[in-house]
Amino acid sequence: MVHTLKEEDLNTGTRAKKFIVWLFVVSSTIMFGGWTSYYIVFAASKGKGHGLVLPDVFMYSTAVLICSSICLFLASRALRNGDQIKQKAFLGLTLLLGLTFGYLQFDAWSSLYHSGAVLVNNNAAISLIYVVSGMHLLHILAGLCLIGYTFYGASSNVSEDRQRFRMEVSSIFWHFIDILWIYLYVFLLLNS
Repeated sequence: MVHTLKEEDLNTGTRAKKFIVWLFVVSSTIMFGGWTSYYIVFAASKGKGHGLVLPDVFMYSTAVLICSSICLFLASRALRNGDQIKQKAFLGLTLLLGLTFGYLQFDAWSSLYHSGAVLVNNNAAISLIYVVSGMHLLHILAGLCLIGYTFYGASSNVSEDRQRFRMEVSSIFWHFIDILWIYLYVFLLLNS
């Protein structure tokens, strides 16, 4: 009976935490949707977009993020198959690719800055590029923390149920921010 209560508490706690992650996903979607709506309204009223050729580094960072999602998917599959070594390897690769994405974002901002497109200027559309990519980078950092927590769980004596839960939460969040970046990148490309 005590074992059953403990399992119920674990299930209730994991459902609540998963709900919080989904709530964060929905609220982030609304936030980024608001910024892209603002961009559309601004561009329509001024008759122009940001007028920039986006740095190629944004394209490379998009490819890196897609590879990171594939690695995380493979880590999840390795966990389901009971292969902790592969799971840790793919989690490590996901972390490395996430850090690479962050580096590439800074490189893209440097390219933008050197082209004369600075954060504070008279074209809000250019500023919005920095805002959405910067906020997305903060989401990447949060995702890296989740993946690091999952990696730690895979490396220590955490129960299999908890490992699956950590992997599921990390996957939900990471795949969301990957899809979000693809949306933002395509949006910025189409509205230049």
